[in-house]
Order: sequence, then structure tokens, then C-alpha cells
Amino acid sequence: MEEKNDWSEQSIAARHWFENLRDRICAAFKAIEQEAGSDARFMRTAWQRDTEDGEQEGGGGVRAVMKGQVFEKVGVNVSTVHGSFRPEFAATINGASAEHPQFTATGISLVAHMANPHVPAVHMNTRFLTTQNAWFGGGADLNPPIPDARDTEHFHATLKAACDRHDKGFYPRFKEWADSYFYIPHRGVHRGVGGIFYDHLECTDEAAFNANFAFTRDVGEAFLAAFPPIVRRRMGQEWSEADRRQMLEWRGRYAEFNLVYDRGTLFGLKTGGNIDAILMSLPPLARWD
Repeated sequence: MEEKNDWSEQSIAARHWFENLRDRICAAFKAIEQEAGSDARFMRTAWQRDTEDGEQEGGGGVRAVMKGQVFEKVGVNVSTVHGSFRPEFAATINGASAEHPQFTATGISLVAHMANPHVPAVHMNTRFLTTQNAWFGGGADLNPPIPDARDTEHFHATLKAACDRHDKGFYPRFKEWADSYFYIPHRGVHRGVGGIFYDHLECTDEAAFNANFAFTRDVGEAFLAAFPPIVRRRMGQEWSEADRRQMLEWRGRYAEFNLVYDRGTLFGLKTGGNIDAILMSLPPLARWD
């Protein structure tokens, strides 16, 4: 089969999946707030990407943010953008170059910072990008201020089961990738207790797209299966001021990682994304003293 260069139909299919997953995640998180007696809900803000000539022709997205009793701040973004990379940035992207700077990207990105220090913060992102190449990437990782072995085991087991349905080698490979990626070199610590991270699952033809898309969908389903039970198990647990201080200090480390090392933050800033959506991942409060 010849290599495929026009991925517009596949990009639309991926975008629709990401939007569907967003809606189900938002509904699940809102239900948890209701169980806690809160009427918090997601506020959605649409945005358009400005191209370099100032025209709003580069796509856009929707930023959904909720601030509640259980979820101190959670954002679930879906963005679908297209355009051309700047020459110096194009050279750093798979399949792009100064001669071929065009790209499309669609994806979902989620970060939740919790009110109770015993409930772990969490991140999940999956995406489909095209340049001269086309590929999926993403992952999910758990970031507890106060780690709990039961939560960590449940989260990893759910992700492993999703990986194993597609390739027995995925989980060890992508777990190691997450351990390497979600690391803060200047602190000498990991950002959390890990998860999975993958990138450049290449779509050289329709069959490869279907396989990689199926895996990416299962990553989203695994996140939805793994995280809400952890929240429900921990959200009523008593905590102390020392616990909250520890949470705020770990939030500072989370902020450091996202501002200094995170690829998604860099990609969004370099491609003219919505600043509020890009920095949605930052916690509402943190401390460094």
C-alpha cells in the first residue's frame, strides 16, 4: 500500500473521539462533585488560533475548566490546529522542515489538581499530528503529594491492561519512557509515581492508523476507568496542615516541570496556541519556601 499523505479524514475522526472523551470525562468529574454536595460545573471557553498574519484561520479549540470542592482546579482541553511551523522550530518536529513546515494537530489534554492532599493530581494527554509524517502520542501519569501504594498499583494495572491488549511490549516500554520523561533533573526527582508515555506511533498507511488509533482510544478509556475510583476512595480522607503544605510544595515541582521541560507547553507556545489553555496545567496555588 502506498504511503498516505492526506490525513484530513483521520484527523477529523481523531478530533471527534477526543471531543467525545472530553465530554465523558467532564460528566464523570461533575458527578463526583455532586456526590460531595457541590454544584460545581465546567465552564467552557472557545478560542481561535491566530496565524502569523493575524487571521483566525489556524483552527482552535475549547478550554473546559471546573473549580469545585473535590477538584480544586481541573481543565480538559481539546484543540485542533493547523498551519506552518517557524523554520527554526520545524527542524525539531518529526517529519517537518524549513522546506515542509506544514502541520495539523488535534488532541485532548487534561490536568486535575485536587483539594484533598490525599487525592493525587493527574495528567492525561493523547494527540494525532501530521507533517510529512503522521503519528499518535500521549500518555497519563499520577502525581500524588502523598503517595499511596494501592492507588499507584491500581493506576498502573489499568494502564497495563490497556497496553497488553495491543502489544505485550507496550507497557514496559512506555512505563520506562514515562519514568524518563516525567523527571525533574534540577531537583533529581520524578514528578510523580509515573504511568505511561508514548510518541511517534507512526501511521504509514490506513492499517497502521487504525491500530494506533485503537490503542490511543484505549489509553483514554483506561484513564477514565482508573482515576475516578481513586478520587472517590480518597476524597473524604482527613488531612492536616502539614499534608496541605506537602501538597503545595509538590505543586511547585509540577509547575517547574511544565514550564521548563514539558513538550506540550513548548508546542502550544511555539504554534500560537491559546495561552490560558496552554497554562491551564499550572496549579491554582503552590509554594517554594
